[in-house]
Amino acid sequence: MNLPMVARRLLRPLLDPYRRYRHAKLIHAVRVSIGLLATILLTTGLNLPHGEWASVTMLIVIGGLQHHGNIGKKAMERAYGTLIGASVGLLLVVQQAYFGLPLLTYLLMSMVCGFFSYHAIGKGGYIALLSAITVFIVAGHGDNPISDGLWRTVDILIGIGLALAFSFALPLYAVYSWRYNLAGALRDCAQIYSRIINGQSVTDDEHLKLLNRLNAAMLQLRSLMPSVSKEVRISMTELDAIQRHLRLCISTLEILGNTRPDPRDEQAMARMQVMLKAEHRQIRVQLVGMARALRSGVTERLERSNLLPAGEAEFGKTPIYTMLDGYRLLTIQLAENVNAMRGVLVKHSGQWKI
Repeated sequence: MNLPMVARRLLRPLLDPYRRYRHAKLIHAVRVSIGLLATILLTTGLNLPHGEWASVTMLIVIGGLQHHGNIGKKAMERAYGTLIGASVGLLLVVQQAYFGLPLLTYLLMSMVCGFFSYHAIGKGGYIALLSAITVFIVAGHGDNPISDGLWRTVDILIGIGLALAFSFALPLYAVYSWRYNLAGALRDCAQIYSRIINGQSVTDDEHLKLLNRLNAAMLQLRSLMPSVSKEVRISMTELDAIQRHLRLCISTLEILGNTRPDPRDEQAMARMQVMLKAEHRQIRVQLVGMARALRSGVTERLERSNLLPAGEAEFGKTPIYTMLDGYRLLTIQLAENVNAMRGVLVKHSGQWKI
């Protein structure tokens, strides 16, 4: 964004992705409030009948959604549902005016809404449900004037348009939440790994707290993936690969914590530190490096590979004779998994560092 230096300094709190992520709820609340004020002023200023439906639509489309990727999808579904439901509602009003048979109108409305309810379960269910609701908004019980139905349809479309317009004002991208939550998870992985190799307890409250936080982060990252995919055009397959690497990292850390040498055996711990010095350094450097890159958007250091020496790859083909051999093999696998995650992040860095 090409802005003068003074303007950039003044707008820095709003332009900085991390600050927008930290204050997402406040920004969302302010945006919805201003959007509602705009719908009220517009519909009241133009003296549109039933203008309250524009405000209701604004709340439905963006009230509970803060991520830009979700808002566009929700608005399109709302538009389709409105157009389908309004068309059906107007047809019901016309037939009621022509035939004047309320029981027939009630029967037709029930059948139509039953059809929509059938399709409301499964893919496209939101559109079907909104279509059924809009039938009643436009037609009432078949006795609404046609003009009222048309005005309500217009108000709903105005609300959709304004909701989309305000979704572009300081957009709160899901990729921000995904980046910073993933960065936090990687830092927690690095902290857990440091506790393991330094002989700290893996059963105390601090260690268990870190593991619980990682499990919660995994669930949150999974829920963000569809929106992230829409926003930055990274396929769900690639996002799932990153998720899978993180899950393997967490699982391996749990196993390492339970298979490491007894911390009271100073000789075994010292031997482990010497044997796995390269792996220890690579794993910690890459975990922290990925976290920093996700946080700052600076990926130049990530692009430099930091692989283990070629001889280490042969270790995985040798028989395992002792528990320390198994521990070393798991550590090498963890290093390879972390490096693979780094590769996927680098591959798509141009898309996620918006």
